[in-house]
Amino acid sequence: MPDALDRSVDILRDLVAFDTTSRNSNMPLIDYVADYLSDHNITPRVIPSEDGLKANLFCTIGPETAGGVVLSGHSDVVPVDGQDWSTDPFDLTEQDGRLFGRGSADMKGFIACTLAQVPTYAAMDMSRPIHLAFSYDEEVGCLGVGRMIDVILSELPHPATVIVGEPTGMQIASAHKGICAVTTTLRGREAHSSRPQDGANAIEAAAAFVSFLYRLCDELAATERDDRFEPPYTTFNVGKVSGGDAINIIARECLLNWEFRPIPSANPDAIINRIDTWVRTELLPRMQAIDPACSIDSVREFLVPPFSAPDGSVAEAIAREALGQNSSGTVAFVTEASLFATAGVPAIVCGPGDIAQAHQPDEFIEKSQIAECLRFLERVAAPA
Repeated sequence: MPDALDRSVDILRDLVAFDTTSRNSNMPLIDYVADYLSDHNITPRVIPSEDGLKANLFCTIGPETAGGVVLSGHSDVVPVDGQDWSTDPFDLTEQDGRLFGRGSADMKGFIACTLAQVPTYAAMDMSRPIHLAFSYDEEVGCLGVGRMIDVILSELPHPATVIVGEPTGMQIASAHKGICAVTTTLRGREAHSSRPQDGANAIEAAAAFVSFLYRLCDELAATERDDRFEPPYTTFNVGKVSGGDAINIIARECLLNWEFRPIPSANPDAIINRIDTWVRTELLPRMQAIDPACSIDSVREFLVPPFSAPDGSVAEAIAREALGQNSSGTVAFVTEASLFATAGVPAIVCGPGDIAQAHQPDEFIEKSQIAECLRFLERVAAPA
């Protein structure tokens, strides 16, 4: 039987071959994992999406007792469209100790490590269970994991912690910012551009809206700071603007896709309410003075709350013991750790690979990171 490192690479090769870009179904990968677990006498629990096109997968290894450790990863990846890859992104390629392929770092490398440890876990006399939890649609707003969290909380003895294996270079991350994604549609009144007094320009209103967002960003940067992050404040980004029909027509409609990333001490609902109040009392009245039919509608596409593990967290203690580390840091990106923590399960972020490789052409993970993760996972299951 190959050793754990060789098993990890073989499994990672299989996982990368599944194109689980979020727009696609992840069911072939989930079926592969379910078959693998069944072959090792581990019973998988498949938790499908509402439409049945995607699924989470969950299983337990070891005693059915409270205090277990959940090893969590997402199965979906970002697109490769328009990226200039040197190799086939869905065919794992090894070069100079690096494993190239879409999802190798983010985060099929961690999933491969957990699966490679299954034979080891199954043979151990563990004092606490290990749970494997693989989700869908993390890359598009952490949309799938909630269904699995509900099952964990309703059907299992309460786990002690969740380790979310996002790429941190095997360093412990105990906090990250959140993300709130919003689509705002502004509808004005079209008119000939030679008679601006007859129209309510939706693009002009959108410009005022964007300007307000960045003024609010400056205000929050001056009043709410968390120096664990860079930059140390809540940030805003308008990522897409579309609207208008022609240069000589006052724009009837404009659509904005924007986001903000709150620090842990920020209140996302309060930020949204602040923006809605300004729109309702300042911007919309100016448009409706021209035409009462003008409107501004904002739809929250998704919200992943910020995450900050409390001092002395059992999650951090377990990770520190397994890694032999005495400190933790933060990451700039969003993870499912915040959703587990919000549901009452202590969480930490720690996994192999470098986030700088994620979402990039020629994404890769170092084999040395795979080896370090395997040692960590074994220690998690057999604490000193």
